[in-house]
Amino acid sequence: MNTPRITIPEPHLTTRLFADPRLAPLWTALRLYVGYEWVTAALGKLTNPAGVWVGEKAGVAVMGFFKGALAKTNGEHPDVQGWYAWFLENVAMPNATLFSFMVAYGELFVGIALILGLFTGLAAFFGGFLNANFLLAGTVSLNPVLFIAATWLVLGWRVAGYLGLDHFVLPRLGVQVPKLTRKRVVAAAPQ
Repeated sequence: MNTPRITIPEPHLTTRLFADPRLAPLWTALRLYVGYEWVTAALGKLTNPAGVWVGEKAGVAVMGFFKGALAKTNGEHPDVQGWYAWFLENVAMPNATLFSFMVAYGELFVGIALILGLFTGLAAFFGGFLNANFLLAGTVSLNPVLFIAATWLVLGWRVAGYLGLDHFVLPRLGVQVPKLTRKRVVAAAPQ
């Protein structure tokens, strides 16, 4: 028995925003900004002269971050929820060195991928995941802005990487990439 396939058409506005390659320059600007912010943050960690992120003292800085987050679990409306505090105490802190490397190199890989426009949707997703964890740990800074930008880039992945390596790599993986077409108006032949 064949069940008819029902599809819901995409509204014109979302098609325009998230699938129209003519908006690729706008998406590229957003992607480059977010990528730059991630690379800058990563380089600060990777080149830290004290080696507290990836050097001989790896884990020291992230452990301080975790302890700062745990200090925000008190009060009537704590900045850090109890379930996330449990995660920090029981999963992250015992593995502080691993988390230190994951944060530093995760930021670098996300930033480079966004700048190159390579696997833009995935890179933005993982960037947003990092931002969400920083926010859950009670750190505001630029994280809300980057989280919102990452969410938009995930939604607009089809054109966010259009002016990047995604335009060349994704079709080789079987992903359809929108083509920029120009509609020609052809005059009707006189009768």
